[in-house]
Amino acid sequence: MSSPAPLPPPPPLADLLAEGPLALFLDFDGTLVAIAARPDAIEVPEGLARRLERLSTRLDGCFALVSGRALKDLESHLGPVSVAQAGSHGADQRLADGSVLGDAARGLDPETIAEVADYARAHDLVFEAKSHGCALHYRARPAAGEAVDAFMRAIGAREGLAVKTGKCVVELVHEGADKGGAVRAFMAQPAFAGTRPVFVGDDITDEDGFAACEELSGFGILVGTPRESAAQFALLDVDAVHNWLEL
Repeated sequence: MSSPAPLPPPPPLADLLAEGPLALFLDFDGTLVAIAARPDAIEVPEGLARRLERLSTRLDGCFALVSGRALKDLESHLGPVSVAQAGSHGADQRLADGSVLGDAARGLDPETIAEVADYARAHDLVFEAKSHGCALHYRARPAAGEAVDAFMRAIGAREGLAVKTGKCVVELVHEGADKGGAVRAFMAQPAFAGTRPVFVGDDITDEDGFAACEELSGFGILVGTPRESAAQFALLDVDAVHNWLEL
């Protein structure tokens, strides 16, 4: 099978802003911070929160972080940051002033969470409980990926839950939680009206964000290893993202 053709780099951010108002949506892990062996082991660059606030100001507030992490988890690593945010794969949305947009994220049935946690212990995997669901990480045991995926999909089919896959992680969430929905919700706000949306992300779950931006006359930027993607442009790694954003 041939490898996908590499995507070109995006135009400089200053050039895009010169063309008209822009709305930026940024993933967190693998985009603003490097992925770590465990979700709690990431290293956040010093001063990142304040730099993101300055970027939001430059964009007249048309900016949001859109992460698979729960918002409390995101804050525990990034610290308080006065920008719009969507956590839990878009299921929990907040405006820059902290007000809730839409409904808060719903957790899973405790029995489902316990079942996944038991599986993690039995197979030496990393279990992560989230406000909107739960996840199994297998970065330390990549050979377990196929079995983990099958296990989580079986639960999803039985319980009517959505399955989200990423880089060595599989999550269970309620149906309707995706990053594209978060983009559409923010773009429906008066402050975002008339802007061109751009989503920057590295993982499969970011494809929903790419697609939503394209539907709204914007585009996606894929970070990292080339793959088939709805994105129109690409950046090599986290450092390239920071350089492009002029952070």
